[in-house]
Amino acid sequence: MMLQLASTFSQLSLSQYLVLSSLLFVIGLVGFLTRRNLIVMFLCTELMFQAAAIAFVAFGRYWFDFSGQVFVIFILTVAAAEAALALALVVLLYRRRSTLNADDWMELCE
Repeated sequence: MMLQLASTFSQLSLSQYLVLSSLLFVIGLVGFLTRRNLIVMFLCTELMFQAAAIAFVAFGRYWFDFSGQVFVIFILTVAAAEAALALALVVLLYRRRSTLNADDWMELCE
């Protein structure tokens, strides 16, 4: 079963991986721009990070180079740090005003 699954993944072309990556990135971007809940906005940011990671791994595999996989490790590190900071910020903001609607926090921009 695993060998059959591995051979299926190896038969996919670079363009199919890039289409998947671009679809995930567009879903994340649209979700980030249309949603007003801070948690959903951070999840959409994580989705965009993962889309970029898929593209880097696909290019690395296509060119038989490990630089794409190495760069993905840095992306995952940045995503983990961003998630930790985002969680702390969401908890702090929720305690302050009991809402996570981004429109309610617009006065911070001024």
